[in-house]
Amino acid sequence: MQLLRFHLVEDESCEWEIKQELEKKLDRMVLRDLFGKSKTAPTKEEREQARKEYLDKRGVPESFRW
Repeated sequence: MQLLRFHLVEDESCEWEIKQELEKKLDRMVLRDLFGKSKTAPTKEEREQARKEYLDKRGVPESFRW
């Protein structure tokens, strides 16, 4: 609804909220890509690197990882 208001009604009061939600969506897309790579990368090293990047971005502490 905010996107519609912003583009069709030219209501710029919701611009900040739209930017925040788009950044959240981009972060989720990056996490999903890293998770997929951690499961399907061709080599074990690439899978491990993607897994580490994924866990870093998710904020999982080193002491909690396997």
